[in-house]
Amino acid sequence: MAVQAVVFDIDGTLVDSVDLHAEAWRIAFKKFGKTIGFAEVRRQIGKGADQLLPVFFSPKELAEFGQELEEYRSELYKNEYLPGIKAFPKVRELFERIRQDGKRIALASSAKGDELNTYKKVTRIDDLIQAETSSDDAEKSKPHPDIFDAALAELGDVARNQVVVVGDTPYDAQAAAKANLRTMGLLCGGWSENDLRGAGCIAIYRDPAELLARYEQSPIGSSR
Repeated sequence: MAVQAVVFDIDGTLVDSVDLHAEAWRIAFKKFGKTIGFAEVRRQIGKGADQLLPVFFSPKELAEFGQELEEYRSELYKNEYLPGIKAFPKVRELFERIRQDGKRIALASSAKGDELNTYKKVTRIDDLIQAETSSDDAEKSKPHPDIFDAALAELGDVARNQVVVVGDTPYDAQAAAKANLRTMGLLCGGWSENDLRGAGCIAIYRDPAELLARYEQSPIGSSR
């Protein structure tokens, strides 16, 4: 079945933000009494706070200060790290190529709404997308499928076997599979090819620039 729509994750897929998210969480954890190594935190990036925090804190701790911790982390990230976010190379050009084929594009991110607006500005893609969903649109974050289900609802009349997801973490692929969607993986978020293939990715590329360079042979371009 020809691909009619492509759904993109953002953090680690379109923008170089994974290390910054991990550092913001690490600092927030330390402020609330828990010292966690950077690498350990980084492996959880891609999940929203609802799925990430229970990895490190007990239900009792989360009931006591979970919301305060999340709010502190959010403000820290927004004030200290978000202004320095950079897009990966060729994001806009990749989106333009997809649109030239008449395919629709959606964003499906665990980011908060204000973060999503910043990401659209730095990637220069606001005029090229047909749908977008953020953490505000999902009851549960990845690896649950809620965010992709919400993106499909926004896209409208497109069958799930006509949609491909592009993400950088196993959580993207796991969530997409639960929504009956295929996933292409990008390595620019820091996960290995084995990690992404093990989670179900059907094709792997270094970053958006390589996906653009190999577009015609990719699952997106080869199934028009």
